[in-house]
Amino acid sequence: MVLAVVAVVFTPVPAHAEGARQDGPAGPPFSVDGGNWSGYVVTGSGFRSVSARWTVPDVACTAGATPFAPWVGIDGYGSSTVQQTGVATTCVGGEPVHRAWFEIAPAPAVYHSMTVRTGDEIAAEVVRSGDAYTMTIRNLTRGDSRSVVRTHAGANVSAEVVLEAQQGAFPRFGSVRFTGATVDGESMGARSATAIDATDGKGFMTATGRMSGDAFTIRQLRG
Repeated sequence: MVLAVVAVVFTPVPAHAEGARQDGPAGPPFSVDGGNWSGYVVTGSGFRSVSARWTVPDVACTAGATPFAPWVGIDGYGSSTVQQTGVATTCVGGEPVHRAWFEIAPAPAVYHSMTVRTGDEIAAEVVRSGDAYTMTIRNLTRGDSRSVVRTHAGANVSAEVVLEAQQGAFPRFGSVRFTGATVDGESMGARSATAIDATDGKGFMTATGRMSGDAFTIRQLRG
């Protein structure tokens, strides 16, 4: 991704989390180490769609904070590519800048000409038909949407709704609540989703709450 003068590429989850599963309540210490990802992931094969909604959080730009993004996607958890769309937040001149994007990682992100502000309600969806991926993002608050179709030979072995810190250092965002989180038309809660949380050398940085049907909250523990 490229935002202002900052080069950003959101990437598949690190290999150390590949194939990890965890039963029991969500949130540290019960979550799986997600590297720089927090949220829920469903693993399997042949995934066709993933979707969710969230509100753009009120971000306080802190020293050392790197770009972060809530997004939905197919692949990336134990595979080398990910087809995804979301909203990236980067601190520019000490102020948060929000931009909608899509990406077929590891290629760079492509930004949409869509106004996004703190407090806007966002809906995102990735739908696959064969090798064609339709990545749609809607600003429900402003009545705006963008949708693109790209052909790609994805593995289709995971679907996720996550919050990602590009280099593992979050700005101060408090919490993000996802609703309407579905995979292949079913709630993520019905799909044995795995909770993952971002970590650094000091331990967990986030606490992903228990899934309630199609909704969950990610709470920041520290930057």
